[in-house]
Amino acid sequence: MYPDDNFVQKVVVDQEGKTRQVTDEELMEKVLAEQIPEVSEKKLEASKEVQPEVPQEAQPQVEQRSEAARYLGTKLNHKPGDNPFADKDADEKMIEVFNLAKEVSQKTDGAFDITVAPLVNLWGFGFENSESISSTNIDSIRNHIGFEKVKLEDNKIIKQSPQIKLDCSAIAKGYGVDAVGKYLETKGINDYMVEIGGEIRCRGCNPNGIRWRIGITNPQDDISGKQSEIEQVLELTDISLATSGNYRNYYIKDNQKYAHTIDPRTGYPVQHNILSSTVLASDCATADAYATAFMVLGLDSAIQVLNNNPDINAFFIYSIDSLRTGVWHSPAITKMILEN
Repeated sequence: MYPDDNFVQKVVVDQEGKTRQVTDEELMEKVLAEQIPEVSEKKLEASKEVQPEVPQEAQPQVEQRSEAARYLGTKLNHKPGDNPFADKDADEKMIEVFNLAKEVSQKTDGAFDITVAPLVNLWGFGFENSESISSTNIDSIRNHIGFEKVKLEDNKIIKQSPQIKLDCSAIAKGYGVDAVGKYLETKGINDYMVEIGGEIRCRGCNPNGIRWRIGITNPQDDISGKQSEIEQVLELTDISLATSGNYRNYYIKDNQKYAHTIDPRTGYPVQHNILSSTVLASDCATADAYATAFMVLGLDSAIQVLNNNPDINAFFIYSIDSLRTGVWHSPAITKMILEN
């Protein structure tokens, strides 16, 4: 998924009220400093991901997440020397993420679940080294998976066991996009498009006075991330969009493809027919979470969830067979499609 590069403007506002263009790194650093002030440079350095130690031919291209996503995804997981049973204090932002994650989990019958972290680590896509993969290991880990095993009480995240770990990467990146957008709005900027790692929030119009044009990528297996053939272009305003897919973050071992989307209910990488799940919602955190949930659910179940949640719309690219793909989208997206 790519925005129209001709219309991208990443800006900050200086003390005199003037704007200047900045890089993604500069913008995120500024937002973190103002939106998440407690994240110090040392904390960010300590939370950097460790690449999984798996065989070279099976080395996954682990997705690089923003510092905000790393922060939210690791803050509540105990480190060596910590008391693993101690309740973890949660700030306002973590509480927002936790409550939204729980809501999406309930509405998708557990297809979205941030307690999936130990399984993600096991399969080599997480923030810890992978372990030996076996049905015994998977069954053992599944005993510590499930939103019912964590709760929010008196601004504390309470876990039933020390083996429970949270992975917010499927929602925190969208939350970071929302944070940047809200920051721009506090500076009086109402025409903007924010993009972090493919998750997008747009408001108003682009510099040409028309709606923002966002391309949905054709989901071809490409761990390099360099292929960018566009399947469809949408014209958007005042909405957020997020895409999830298994065509870039995967590895192949013994002629079997293992993708990074793990079904928390089974413990295994998903094998459904959805190749690319693009979700549109009022906020990017919600779009981000549902995009992942729909990858787990598969086409038929995802459509059922959409029917029960009319405020959420989706654009799916799915496999018909080994040679053909199809497209399904919510009726509301028809008016957003850019005609050739």
